[in-house]
Amino acid sequence: MENTNITGKKIFFLYPPTIVRNEVVAALVMQEFETYMVKDPVALGRMLKRSPDSIVFVNLDEKTIPEKGWDAWICDVMEDPATARTEIGVLSSNASDDMKQRYLAQIKVTCGLTHVSTDLKKLISQISQILLKHNAMGRRKYIRVTSDNETLTTANMPLNGHFISASIRDISSAGFSCTFPEDPNLVKGTVISEIQLKLQSTLIRTEAIVLGSRADELMQVYVFVFLPQLDTEVRYKIHKYIRVAIQNKMDMELKK
Repeated sequence: MENTNITGKKIFFLYPPTIVRNEVVAALVMQEFETYMVKDPVALGRMLKRSPDSIVFVNLDEKTIPEKGWDAWICDVMEDPATARTEIGVLSSNASDDMKQRYLAQIKVTCGLTHVSTDLKKLISQISQILLKHNAMGRRKYIRVTSDNETLTTANMPLNGHFISASIRDISSAGFSCTFPEDPNLVKGTVISEIQLKLQSTLIRTEAIVLGSRADELMQVYVFVFLPQLDTEVRYKIHKYIRVAIQNKMDMELKK
């Protein structure tokens, strides 16, 4: 089982409101919170048994499930020994006094009730503060996504007068690791400019420094760290790739 004090917690928005789906999730990933969207409470229930130290925000305004149905789902998660460690918060754009009384005083959701307004900055700040309070990030600083066997996720860089292609093993907004068809014997501390990262359909140009390498079976895996002045637009594109990639992986996990 994962030690979430180190790896951080998975954050799920169950039936996220439009503003959360379109804006908040991207902002949280930019802040390095491992965030997902889900529209299947049954599948999410199964996932929580595999990752019980997660945080779930339930959108009470979702009308495909009656309010009493949400009460039952939340209580089932909180009372099941397999998922009892899951932290739950609720979201609503129309939080009545009765709703606050029921979820905060009676059911006692641990991540509170967040009012969903059109004030995006305030909404992101409120949710971020909840996540920080519940140690959602752990000691992990960056979301890292593996990309083994993805033929459209590659790095090309100028070495010895030629552009050489490498397969990206994993990537975060801090850097990436990759393998080459032949070991280029790169020296730790070498700065390489004009690196071209192809992340599916997105092409990024950047520069990075060789942090080191490690042996992995018959291949040498090189680790690169982006230089501190990484362009804001480049960082955004990397986070967008990470957000889509981890969501795709989670969608597959939810089907199990």
